[in-house]
Amino acid sequence: METLKGKHINLRALEPEDLEFLEIIENDESIWEVSHTQTPYSSYILKEYLKNCHKDIYEVKQLRLVIDHNERAIGLIDLFDFDPKNRRVGVGVIIAENENRNKGFGKEAVQLLIDYTFTYLGVHQLYCNIAEDNTNSIRLFESCGFIKSGLKKDWNFVGGVFKNELLFQLIKS
Repeated sequence: METLKGKHINLRALEPEDLEFLEIIENDESIWEVSHTQTPYSSYILKEYLKNCHKDIYEVKQLRLVIDHNERAIGLIDLFDFDPKNRRVGVGVIIAENENRNKGFGKEAVQLLIDYTFTYLGVHQLYCNIAEDNTNSIRLFESCGFIKSGLKKDWNFVGGVFKNELLFQLIKS
């Protein structure tokens, strides 16, 4: 699918060979705050997930794609809470290693996903939830046309303190 091929990265479906990469991402405590994870995932659970991740977004209401750079997984981009009736879907992105961050890969992935969702899923809007102190993600989504539309006060309890979360939307005109 050419919609998911960019200049520097491609978005692709998860493969069984991605198990080790998935284990690294899902069990990285430094990103649990953004993924709302609180416990590690076992290899068994992740293998089961990989067996079922091929299911249609209309059935499971989510889609996870690998961000692939030079045939190497460098991150993940997710669609979640897909709501075909109201034509909206949430989006989240993570670039795994610091060496691949701030190189435009996340922006290219989000732009490819925007094109995909508007073209193939017929959504009217995408949204994302970002911690108020996550300036890198805020810059990323704003650079892709997302507009801050809400503030959820004391939304997430992280490290013993409550943090505000911002709601960003991209509405197709």
